Amino acid sequence: MKDVSIIVLDFGSQYTQLIARRLREEKVYCEIVPYFTKVEDIKAKNPKGIILSGGPASVYDEGAFEVDRAIYDLGLPILGICYGMQRIAVDFGGAVVRSTHHEYGKAELHFNDEATSVLFDGCSDGTVVWMSHSDRVEKLPEGFKPIAHSDNSPYAAIADESRKIYAMQFHPEVHHSQEGHIMLRNFARKICGVDEKWDMGHFLKEQIKKIREQVGDGKVLCALSGGVDSSVVAALLYEAIGDQLIPVFVDNGLLRKGEREQVESVFKVHLKVPLITVDASEHFLVKLAGVTDPERKRKIIGHTFIEVFEQEAKKHDGIKFLAQGTLYPDVIESVSVKGPSETIKSHHNVGGLPDWMDFELIEPLRELFKDEVRKLGLELGLPESLVYRHPFPGPGLAIRIMGDVNIYDLDLLREADAILLEELKASGYYNKTWQAFAVLLNVKSVGVMGDNRTYDNTICVRVVEAVDGMTATFAHLPHDLLERISRRIINEVDGINRVVYDISSKPPATIEWE
Repeated sequence: MKDVSIIVLDFGSQYTQLIARRLREEKVYCEIVPYFTKVEDIKAKNPKGIILSGGPASVYDEGAFEVDRAIYDLGLPILGICYGMQRIAVDFGGAVVRSTHHEYGKAELHFNDEATSVLFDGCSDGTVVWMSHSDRVEKLPEGFKPIAHSDNSPYAAIADESRKIYAMQFHPEVHHSQEGHIMLRNFARKICGVDEKWDMGHFLKEQIKKIREQVGDGKVLCALSGGVDSSVVAALLYEAIGDQLIPVFVDNGLLRKGEREQVESVFKVHLKVPLITVDASEHFLVKLAGVTDPERKRKIIGHTFIEVFEQEAKKHDGIKFLAQGTLYPDVIESVSVKGPSETIKSHHNVGGLPDWMDFELIEPLRELFKDEVRKLGLELGLPESLVYRHPFPGPGLAIRIMGDVNIYDLDLLREADAILLEELKASGYYNKTWQAFAVLLNVKSVGVMGDNRTYDNTICVRVVEAVDGMTATFAHLPHDLLERISRRIINEVDGINRVVYDISSKPPATIEWE
């Protein structure tokens, strides 16, 4: 078992994985485990420090999440964040109450001069942090002192320096906490003494070794979509096991314009990977006929993918494994794999395999964020044009059509989407944004073309800026670019007479519409 520099105990915060992300940016290797992980399992990973994450519950709720209190006897530095702070306060004899002033959003953090802490080395007094809490610590445990405060939180951060136990009411891991990454770095480097540097080069070597050990002389069926994630998985597996890899690309009829041809060119010509293409478009569309509920769409597509792969697997001897490009955000939003995080939506490639499928699952990217996957792709020698391609969901255009999925609407959406991407690339905004796509709203409105009245469909353009997809803001595209996109879609795509632009952010909206 690989030693872990920092262990993060997950209490269900939607931000937990951002803690891991910030630490990895500082080249600190960490792992997230459920809050209920036993101390023996933690000790086996040989960590140098422990972080208790935030969470949606109250420490006084019935069945409140608790840690194995033996972790406090390990002598390791501990940092509690939000719920983790309240957990520490209660566990050490302090008191937590409902605050009369709930604190959500940005706050100024001021350091207590009499209790200067190495945790804030290099941070400026008055730095902006992100609060998200209703409970607050009212009474400090014995041995703890306040080291920072905000207008509504006299105990915004506390510490027992002698035992190296620290706690923050705010979230240093989110982007809005301006110097939060410095605080997390200080905890890992200066307090926990982590000195080794971890990067994608290390991850690549570890994964190749792990894949070879797991696969042995077996064969791996690899699910390819042509996107960044599955491409990196295929390249990684081919690097590790060569011809033991059976890469299968399924044309599900839900792809963008020219997608199949592009995928076949990249893998067969550039990567020299033998690619099997299965045309299952009719099969998928039959299964989706009349289905309008987005969760049912996702589940049908996921189950159909697995059916197709099983049918293909039967044509080859020795297949024992199925590889997928599952990422951390997929896991977070689908199911509480690591801890008690709330389900947002299901993903077609998350949650394991059905009982009737005799494959072991290989998900080498399961612990990575999208930007880390791109770095890994470059380590593997993939072209930048592929590595920096915008994310494309496994369910494809099915979740970008509101309502029933049919050939007519798919063709309509493909043409509009192709125009959007073409204009973004020509203007240079494709590489400046995280994700861009068109959505067919299936909302008709009256229009005028020439001297004729029209009653046609509406396309919504969605373009967002993000770092890892966990949060996102709509891209502030120039008005002349938006006008050009709108004009071309309306003029060139029969059946569209109106284009709108989505200016919602994540949260509260998701990036995809379904």
